[in-house]
Amino acid sequence: MSKREDVTFQTTLFVRDHCLCLAANRAARALARRFDEALRPTGLTNGQFSLLTSLNREAPPSIGSVARLLAMDRTTLTANLKPLERRGLVVTSVDPDDRRGRRLTLTEAGREALRAATPIWRELHAEIDRSLEAFDPGALRAGLGALA
Repeated sequence: MSKREDVTFQTTLFVRDHCLCLAANRAARALARRFDEALRPTGLTNGQFSLLTSLNREAPPSIGSVARLLAMDRTTLTANLKPLERRGLVVTSVDPDDRRGRRLTLTEAGREALRAATPIWRELHAEIDRSLEAFDPGALRAGLGALA
């Protein structure tokens, strides 16, 4: 078996400066903190806002379709739904077309939470877009979408 080389500090610096995964994670955490703080008056976190927004459809979506949209596994989605269900913002019901499946419905209280949170989200998002103008926020979103 060959002996493994030690990883140099220069390698550490290279990873810090070039790793897309690290950069994306750091940016995601910073953005999440900003949106959590902005949405605090509504009682929603940025993740809850995204989840409620994903349910804002004409027909109640399945748990699987929401999990795919939000890029999370069904177990994580189910755990994230619990506090929203306790607050009466979301209702989970049996899928009438497939009794094994579940459908998610945004309640009137959930719609009201979205009505309160959406202007805050829009304002902060516009501020972030303005701060990124030199980097073309549309191209950034397209690149992130391509990675997803």
